Amino acid sequence: MMDFSLFYFANNDSEMHDRYRLLLDGARFADENGFAAVWTPERHFHPFGGLYPNPAVTGAAVAAVTRNVAVRAGSVVAPLHHPMRIAEEWSVVDNISNGRAGIAFASGWHAADFALRPENYATRKADLMNTIETVRKLWKREAMQLADGAGEPVELTMFPPPVQPELPVWLTSSGTPETFALAGQNGLGMLTHLLGQEVDVLAQRIEEYRRAYRDAHPGSAGQGHVALMLHTFVGSDREAVRETVREPFSRYLASSFDLVIRAAEAAGAEGAAVSRELKNMSPEDVDFLISQAFDRYFQTSGMFGTVDDCMGVLKVIKDAGVDEVACLVDFGVETDTVVDAFTDLARLHETWRAHEAALGSVSP
Repeated sequence: MMDFSLFYFANNDSEMHDRYRLLLDGARFADENGFAAVWTPERHFHPFGGLYPNPAVTGAAVAAVTRNVAVRAGSVVAPLHHPMRIAEEWSVVDNISNGRAGIAFASGWHAADFALRPENYATRKADLMNTIETVRKLWKREAMQLADGAGEPVELTMFPPPVQPELPVWLTSSGTPETFALAGQNGLGMLTHLLGQEVDVLAQRIEEYRRAYRDAHPGSAGQGHVALMLHTFVGSDREAVRETVREPFSRYLASSFDLVIRAAEAAGAEGAAVSRELKNMSPEDVDFLISQAFDRYFQTSGMFGTVDDCMGVLKVIKDAGVDEVACLVDFGVETDTVVDAFTDLARLHETWRAHEAALGSVSP
């Protein structure tokens, strides 16, 4: 069975007050409708995703208003934090939720984020796996040697003790083959998206991930877990959905444009050339680029439209090997409109479960 979850990332700038109502109303909806999880990210210093600087804080809020859904980070930027601090915070979430915490880890990509720990930017890739390994050990109540305030070595154990004996962990990837293989080799889940990869490429990456997982864990009955983030809005009429999401989603894409420029500037000489090209684009060219991007997302890289439209998307990603569709719902549509549309999202979820149950009943 392919699970459904809710994913939050964007800056819902349509609300000036009560900015986390969509998060909490959505969490209650997911909890009451058989969804698997609620994911919140870590973002810093920018309106794009800026509602979520600490997923442990938002995760604790989700944990407090739910009883069933897993509460996950999508993702913790590992090199920005001390592993003991990550373990402590998420053990609190695990306790509040009575054993529902999980973390997707990322190495980070935006240089400005590393204003928090600039010394770790150059080594962020290596720091990622080192941090994950340390957090997993701390979660199992293993002691960690640190230096105290006087510079003396001290053995410390993380508190509070978590509820789960092992922490569920994912790696986050935009489609890099090495990251998929790394996750498989280390027995981790994968969190990914379609922002920079087509479905056929994703299917190939998932196959490579499963192979790496099996090769590294030959005695295991499992094959890992792949969660795919998809921008989602379900309604009763496809064209009405298009008009509902067009303006807010285009603003969302425009907000991300600045991040693309900053990332290019941090990528060396070649990136600087790309950055100059993007900065020199006329407003008309930028509008055209965003319009083209909107059409691509609406047609092939998101889950928009009626239940029937979205069932087609779900079948394609299921065939690609996805285990969980993480529906990103906070890309700028007004909160009441999104909450009202949860009725159609629930209907999609029920339709999908009935579809999979029917397939199971005819399997040999």
